[in-house]
Amino acid sequence: MVSSAFETVLLNVDRGVAHVLLDRPDKRNAFNVQMRDDLFQVLEAIRDDPEVRAVLISGAGEQAFCAGADLSEFGTAPSQAIARQGRWERDVWGLWASIHKPFVAAMHGYVLGSGVEMAMLCDLRIASEDAVFGLPEVGLGMIPAAGGTQTLPRILGVAPALDLLLTGRRIAAGEALDLGLVHRVVAKERLWETAGELAEQLAARDPQLMSAAKTAVSQGTDIPLEAGLALERRLALRLALRS
Repeated sequence: MVSSAFETVLLNVDRGVAHVLLDRPDKRNAFNVQMRDDLFQVLEAIRDDPEVRAVLISGAGEQAFCAGADLSEFGTAPSQAIARQGRWERDVWGLWASIHKPFVAAMHGYVLGSGVEMAMLCDLRIASEDAVFGLPEVGLGMIPAAGGTQTLPRILGVAPALDLLLTGRRIAAGEALDLGLVHRVVAKERLWETAGELAEQLAARDPQLMSAAKTAVSQGTDIPLEAGLALERRLALRLALRS
């Protein structure tokens, strides 16, 4: 097992799975500039480590996966725009989306704002029965800016995405399952075991197959069907011709 500790994120690599723990439990794992910097380094390590074949991301403590952006940072900045500019200086979300390894999110408690947006960058999302989801940004005088306006409609469809984005209403795990925001809901005491087993299953698969499948879906979603089918054929042929 390989372990690395940052100020706000813990990384452990075990049997091909990178376990990423958001580690600000006293702040409900709220996303701040330090977490941005730590997560950027963690994602770079995951991208560049051939031993990592799958990723499991979760939140420390009993209260939250991630309760959104740390608004206390907004309070110390001249404006919300300037505070956000600091968070954008490293493109964590673009780096995350570029990694063609399977990501699993294990979510409990509050999953708000940036927490939802991080979950949307994962391929499979497991929630505990106590999970509560919401995107409160519009009510706070802004819009989601970690990809939420783009990933949510692609996953849920335009109408349900607009409902959540414009109203900021919170939804329970059951409704999140019905909408397709999560793939599975389990008892809280089984969350980490269930998500861990899933990540290990993905890590046991051929990493080139995992990468090709993710590439076909992510790139094919935004192009015409004919072009998407051609992309699928190219990827399948490349895999078939491996020595």
